Amino acid sequence: MRKIMEKAAWLTTQGDLFACPVCKGALHGEGPSLVCGNGHRYDLAKKGTVNFLAKPVPTEYTAHMLAARRRILSAGFFDPFLTAIQAGLRASDRLLDIGCGEGTPTAKLAPHVASAVGFDISAPAINLAGALMSPAFFCVADLARLPFLPATFDVVVDLFSPGAYAEFDRVLRSGGRLFKIIPTAGYLRELRAGLYAGTPKAEYSNRDVKDRFLVHYPKTTVQTIAYDFLLDKEQFADLMTMTPLAWQAPADRRQAMLERPPASMHVEVELLQVDNCQE
Repeated sequence: MRKIMEKAAWLTTQGDLFACPVCKGALHGEGPSLVCGNGHRYDLAKKGTVNFLAKPVPTEYTAHMLAARRRILSAGFFDPFLTAIQAGLRASDRLLDIGCGEGTPTAKLAPHVASAVGFDISAPAINLAGALMSPAFFCVADLARLPFLPATFDVVVDLFSPGAYAEFDRVLRSGGRLFKIIPTAGYLRELRAGLYAGTPKAEYSNRDVKDRFLVHYPKTTVQTIAYDFLLDKEQFADLMTMTPLAWQAPADRRQAMLERPPASMHVEVELLQVDNCQE
């Protein structure tokens, strides 16, 4: 019960933040629940998380996959670009992590801001996130209908998730900042070559995603971040389990790579940063 009471107490410090998914009214903390003026109630789970969805949404994110993601991200697989994002944060910020998965990146960023919220559409992911010893608050929610009041966040962080830019603009305060990570053609290149050599999947471009972002936020700055992450055999197996890139690969190629994994994996992403989303 300690976790649920800690998060219930945190809710009382946040003021008007959450919006009822049913009527859009402000939700307020009442003990271990969030309640709106029309009586719609959302109870905190034992781990201090809350589910804002009316019904479960099937996802491919299994407990096995999420556990593998937790292990490799805890080992630092995303740390260089999380460090780049951290450099743009302020101690007074309220941060929203879009599609946070099992919560490790949110937890790594949370100590550098005043408060952090992570959400994902996957209930199993948020259940795992709730087990983290982190000041961040986690919830199950829909990217297209964010359960937050307008102008409630200083920062939105989007790591590899789809963009719902109208919703981002709605929940960001005036002067709000946005950090989006997108993979380049070199992202996980050893894995792509080993699994898909000789097929169209051996090549990759995220140009359409980047172009759409730049149309919506023309004052974006773009920073390329590239590094090689050393892997042992167990970590490579976790990476194979974590990334959708490997899920539909031919079984024989998957097995061959698991038996003879590369010594390192190339990570190359672009950090798209908008310092004033309201301009």
